[in-house]
Amino acid sequence: MILKHISILNYKNLEQVELDFSLKLNCFFGLNGMGKTNLLDAVYYLSFCKSAGNPIDSQNIRHDQEFFMIQGFYESADGSPEEIYCGQKRHQKKQFKRNKKEYNRLSDHIGFLPLVMVSPSDSELIAGGSEERRRFMDVVISQYDKEYLDALIRYNKALQQRNSLLKNELPVDEELFLVWEEMMAVTGEIVYRKREAFIEEFIPIFQSFYSFISQDQERVGLSYSSHAQGDSLLNVFRDTRPKDKIMGYSLRGIHKDELAMSLGDFAIKREGSQGQNKTYLIALKLAQFDFLKRTGNKTPLLLLDDIFDKLDASRVEQIVKLVTGDNFGQIFITDTNREHLDKILKKMDSDYKMFEVNNGNISDKNNLSE
Repeated sequence: MILKHISILNYKNLEQVELDFSLKLNCFFGLNGMGKTNLLDAVYYLSFCKSAGNPIDSQNIRHDQEFFMIQGFYESADGSPEEIYCGQKRHQKKQFKRNKKEYNRLSDHIGFLPLVMVSPSDSELIAGGSEERRRFMDVVISQYDKEYLDALIRYNKALQQRNSLLKNELPVDEELFLVWEEMMAVTGEIVYRKREAFIEEFIPIFQSFYSFISQDQERVGLSYSSHAQGDSLLNVFRDTRPKDKIMGYSLRGIHKDELAMSLGDFAIKREGSQGQNKTYLIALKLAQFDFLKRTGNKTPLLLLDDIFDKLDASRVEQIVKLVTGDNFGQIFITDTNREHLDKILKKMDSDYKMFEVNNGNISDKNNLSE
């Protein structure tokens, strides 16, 4: 899928934007805080029905305005056009439409426009809590497996209901607990099996990307752990219910799964330098791209937001080799350093466009390939 044109009104600091894109590479340069990341976030929104940085839709409306609108005009692999529209008015329900027809469920849209975004906020995958690493797995698997997304949604709804019962100060009929625990067990087993299968297939792809970027300087790993790996989840919930009642929430389940990230024999969270951490994260995301492309038979959009910071010249060079190769489709890349972008452009033998971003205004600096 190719994004040919985007129309934006009042999204974050972007007042009014109309842009035609290159089919291959689109570069955005400008100082920090000018709106480069907001432009990428608008593209992200069209794929995931939400912002990458702020899940509260109304807070993405430009200051002193009453709504935002993002409209993307795509072209599929067979040449057919696709129009995606999203709009949010203050105090009203968000609208999301494909070819002018509104979705009944936003989850039906996930995976239609596969996308991978690499950004500075990815540092939370290493530094943050386990929920960040579960979200990483969820974002990948949900884009190619509808059963997974449906099971995850139903598990989380049942988890909320069980937690409500656990907080109840009055006695609760055990049958009520069993209703939600059985739903959590059935859906949780689906989520667990699919996460386990994904990680097993994903690890060698990730290690291959890291090895290329670092030029075999370090060894990295991933390890998935879950409460579903031992006893059945239904037994887990029953056994921990007394303690859960004391705490007021569910202590065990697939909502506590962990993805351990290692550098050599140690956790990268403790051992990794800034450059190693950045390399690890970029390798994760490029592996995510490659995995989605193989699994979903669609080439995702690739969004690269300020990815060269904290990397030495040799690793920058290796990443440039990767993203200018034939494996990737349409790419959107931002940088405060025009030299990084020029280095990529010198290696390009296909179409590209350069844009300058200044205080929410984005100007096409002309198609230099012509």
